[in-house]
Amino acid sequence: MSDFLSTGTLPDHYEQLAKTVRDFAQSVVAPVAAKHDAEHSFPYEVVAGMADMGLFGLPFPEEYGGMGGDYFALCLALEELGKVDQSVAITLEAGVSLGAMPVYRFGNDAQKQEWLPLLASGKALGAFGLTEAGGGSDAGATKTTAKLDDGHWVINGTKQFITNSGTDITKLVTVTAVTGEREGSGGQERSDSGNRPGKKEISSILVPVPTEGFTAEPAYNKVGWNASDTHPLSFDDVRVPQENLLGEQGRGYANFLRILDEGRIAIAALSVGAAQGCVDECVRYAKERQAFGAAIGTYQAIAFKIARMEARAHAARAAYYDAAALMLSGKPFKKAAAVAKLVSSEAAMDNARDATQVFGGYGFMNEYPVARHYRDSKILEIGEGTTEVQLMLIAREAGL
Repeated sequence: MSDFLSTGTLPDHYEQLAKTVRDFAQSVVAPVAAKHDAEHSFPYEVVAGMADMGLFGLPFPEEYGGMGGDYFALCLALEELGKVDQSVAITLEAGVSLGAMPVYRFGNDAQKQEWLPLLASGKALGAFGLTEAGGGSDAGATKTTAKLDDGHWVINGTKQFITNSGTDITKLVTVTAVTGEREGSGGQERSDSGNRPGKKEISSILVPVPTEGFTAEPAYNKVGWNASDTHPLSFDDVRVPQENLLGEQGRGYANFLRILDEGRIAIAALSVGAAQGCVDECVRYAKERQAFGAAIGTYQAIAFKIARMEARAHAARAAYYDAAALMLSGKPFKKAAAVAKLVSSEAAMDNARDATQVFGGYGFMNEYPVARHYRDSKILEIGEGTTEVQLMLIAREAGL
């Protein structure tokens, strides 16, 4: 990673990974993307292919069934997948950074041995139950509760917009819940929205799937990411062993902030893929489409529009590379991750809008990839921290 920052060239093992995933995306993902999008169906065969490639285990050590790579390797894979199908890319991103990474970062050895080999194999998916109807950016407003009873946590509440939570291969949901109250208000972490969690003690608890009382409610009818699995969840006296506590009791709030910081780099990589995918489609189309006796790419109005799209993708890529480099070197990366998430998600949305314009009427037809990107990209400015939250974080890190 540091070699790239000094030379501008990715090391060979990163280049080879990107090429391998690019070939997979073009040969396996792209041909079925429109079908799964139209049918709102989960692409089990594509996920199985990614599992066989080891993509779900990219950033995890071999001792836990991983590939022994790093988080930047995951980001490169997400960028390549995001070029052709954001639903597939977010399935991988959520499965790794939200499903498995909390166990790797905060789990004890027994939890890691039990869950990481399964999740890293891609044969099973994990989900992260954080968001609630009344607490999106304000995660301190969590209302789901977990109370100890005879050596078990009894969980009650609901969660909203949870990715990978209702598939046939979902085997784990990590849920944040109020497990008590803090004494006083000193030293409490401030949420990304700038609010404080009050006196609530928030912890993370592992819930195997299936568990009695846990329900993945009917899937949402979404604007985009139609091949991604997303459900509201309900917990009705769900009982799990006390040892299913993930990390220290009362540290769930702080721990999820770390997970979101990392996840923003991954979402930035996915967004760059979407932005670059729009560029690639437009370049191809502008060379083929004829108007007034010439290819439309020969007209300055189109050429300059595509040039701006390329510039956005390039700048956004540099931003997530920088954030990943800081993270892997052990340096503070919160601001860089927020910057990367901000500029890349906006690049994806802006490029999707411009790509639709380049394609004209065809860009409004769902069978064209740019139409999918137009519907898919908006959530990139919302999920794992809204644009407004990123601006708050950047301003705070700047000293305001």
